[in-house]
Amino acid sequence: MRFVVFLAVFAIVPTQFPPPSVDIAKSASPEWLAPYREPASKLLGEALASDEAWQRLAYIGDTFGNRLSGSPNLDAAIRWAVEEMKRDGLENVHAEPVKVPHWVRGREHLEIIAPTPQPLVMLGLGNSVGTPADGVEGELLVLHSFDELDTQKDRVKGRIVLFNVPFTNYGETVRYRSAGPSRVAALGGVAMLVRSVGPAGLRTPHTGALTYTDDQPKIPAAAVTTEDAARLERMSDRGAAVRVRLAMEAHFEADADSANVIGEIRGRELPGEVVAIGGHFDSWDVGTGSTDDGGGCVVTWEALRLMHRLNLRPRRTVRVVLWTNEENGGRGGEGYKTAHMAELPNHVAMMESDGGVFTPKGFGFTGSDGARAKIRDIATLLRGIQADWVGPTGGGSDIEPSVKAAGIPSLEHTVSGNYFLIHHTPADTIDKIDPMDMARNAGAVAVMTYVIAEMPDRLGAAR
Repeated sequence: MRFVVFLAVFAIVPTQFPPPSVDIAKSASPEWLAPYREPASKLLGEALASDEAWQRLAYIGDTFGNRLSGSPNLDAAIRWAVEEMKRDGLENVHAEPVKVPHWVRGREHLEIIAPTPQPLVMLGLGNSVGTPADGVEGELLVLHSFDELDTQKDRVKGRIVLFNVPFTNYGETVRYRSAGPSRVAALGGVAMLVRSVGPAGLRTPHTGALTYTDDQPKIPAAAVTTEDAARLERMSDRGAAVRVRLAMEAHFEADADSANVIGEIRGRELPGEVVAIGGHFDSWDVGTGSTDDGGGCVVTWEALRLMHRLNLRPRRTVRVVLWTNEENGGRGGEGYKTAHMAELPNHVAMMESDGGVFTPKGFGFTGSDGARAKIRDIATLLRGIQADWVGPTGGGSDIEPSVKAAGIPSLEHTVSGNYFLIHHTPADTIDKIDPMDMARNAGAVAVMTYVIAEMPDRLGAAR
């Protein structure tokens, strides 16, 4: 019954993928790719033959929910993943221990005290300190940039500062979330609020990590919705003295035990050379972490399952890693680097999938010019599913420590979609993800990974 329903859903989504018997992109692909067209076609065909990837992601979210570092939810999900990889037939499946920070949100509340008492929708920022039991109260100061903070510095002391900064892109806007609390504390502010870092999302708040500096007091910080940020600014612009009260029980407990989960398909000729792919298994403590980053974990894991299912064992070892603690510490990536330092020089490439699993686009890449040319060639095998784009840079926060330590060529699995609309929000749930998109992404990752691991020559060192 499940399979029949899946086909009905997919019937409304057009696909340009040819049947497995068709030699993909033969006229457009370089001749050296000839031996890889048939396996690529089989991998894509197998990926699109069922909704296995989407069902696995749904199971993770439905069963374990959100998976914040140090939580029982993440621990249970890690144990399940180890057993599930073994059932899939992967090799060398194990969990590599990593100590992670254990931040606890606790109860939290934000309200307007004056001119008229009323609650606001909010989420405390990850790694924030809490407030005293009765909260912290102050007159609101609405600002739009760090430059404005500097020009208004004489007005900050004793106030709660709101950065109402419209979302442009993540790199530009997220700095108010991460650095804002210490910048405000340096001028005597008692708390910081930030407009949610993302597009307007039907009054949906956004969380994410902040970073305190060691030389300033730690003040509590939270995000408000885009709608409430605009509302508070309108009230202030009318001349109202807006007072708000923030109460948060947020705190750190002792570092907790966690682990990176690893599974492999061992290389048939060069098992010591490794192509490592994966995503991060932890998530924020809202929603179910299906887009950030359960989907990235599943499509990279699925790539290995597809190879095993088709009995495609490449020359080199393909390794999937479900990293822990990407969201509020990055210790999974650092732990992998430390545990595998001796073999990092034999990592042929590393790929991270942490940008969602919406419509596949292709891969960003960082490496030598010769390696880039190979990646572009391989990508031609994905034209049938429109995933043949190769971007100027590749990488990710989990693979970055290893990539930098050993100069490893790095790829970033890339999609098109409104990722930041649900990123770090309670709306990050499985229903936002199309099963066909999951299948296409899994197929794209599988093809790119398989060819890199199978081709006779090593991809090459990074620039």
